Amino acid sequence: MATLPLRLILSSVLLVFILSALPAARCDNEEDNLFQGINKYRASLNLTALTKNDNAECLAGKLADQFQDQPCTNTTGANTIPGTENQLPNFPTLLEKCHLNVTNTRDGTIMPVCVPNLVPSLVLSNYTQSAIYPKSLNDTKYTGIGISTEKDWAIVILTTSTPEGGYAPASSDNAASPSSRITFSFHLFFLLLGSFFYALN
Repeated sequence: MATLPLRLILSSVLLVFILSALPAARCDNEEDNLFQGINKYRASLNLTALTKNDNAECLAGKLADQFQDQPCTNTTGANTIPGTENQLPNFPTLLEKCHLNVTNTRDGTIMPVCVPNLVPSLVLSNYTQSAIYPKSLNDTKYTGIGISTEKDWAIVILTTSTPEGGYAPASSDNAASPSSRITFSFHLFFLLLGSFFYALN
């Protein structure tokens, strides 16, 4: 009889863990698809593939958090009318959170896109067929990329291999890769599991 509550607790913990991992997995899948799509586009132009830049991804994540509650309009994303762009007065603070500053990011390019439900084909076409973004994607000076998505928003940041656009340095805790976040979650889960079994004995 004593094991029944423990089984219920363990089942509940497992269910919560699985459910909490689902949104992150969906987000990572969207970002991976966009990363692969952009590199296929560059390959079609005989350009080198972009490599993932964790520091740019950190900033993209902070920006996606800022944009996520804004609706898609002609003042947002790739279809923005010049002069109507949303300003981010706290941009220096976002840079600091990723241990970045203007001097090591000024040659990079930040490209927000707003697409309802982030339909993958539409998100990619916003980057490869819009009026402004293909020029940056076609530029050989860009060698790295950071991507983040939130709700209807995708943020792509292109980086260079120069000190002025390399997006370095960033601390490991702020620029943790998706795989390291997943590893931490698994460690936490097994720690909780071990604690329950220890309490049972």
